[in-house]
Amino acid sequence: MLKWNDILRFALHGNPKPESRVEKSDEEWQQILTKDQFEVTRLKGTERPHSSDMCSLFEPGIYACVCCGTLLFDASTKFDSGTGWPSFTQPIQENAVAYHKDTSYGMVRIEALCNTCGAHLGHVFPDGPPPHGLRYCMNAICLKKVG
Repeated sequence: MLKWNDILRFALHGNPKPESRVEKSDEEWQQILTKDQFEVTRLKGTERPHSSDMCSLFEPGIYACVCCGTLLFDASTKFDSGTGWPSFTQPIQENAVAYHKDTSYGMVRIEALCNTCGAHLGHVFPDGPPPHGLRYCMNAICLKKVG
């Protein structure tokens, strides 16, 4: 299981290799995504907090990237962080998510992206519940429940 030091190492020294890569032009992404999905996933936007009922849904299942379908999170790692965005403690596989240092808006954060297609998902923080202490704060619009 990943810990904060692993996330920092990936963000600063390189991410694990993904199972595969999906690359499309902006025009191709715009053809398959809604305007809001494109804004968040491809242009690194953020949805409003509490804009999705996904935060309060705690059913078994798997969450995938809305862009490419890569499996990202198991619902068993989902928790109510009170932030207004769906939160998870671990990705489904170590190489499912990529990490980049994000210094936008005068903050230093770790951006979480789909490691297959590069979609912006949200950010990961070291203030999650034990035992691993991670909080993957994801934009609900970036995820689709597939199982």
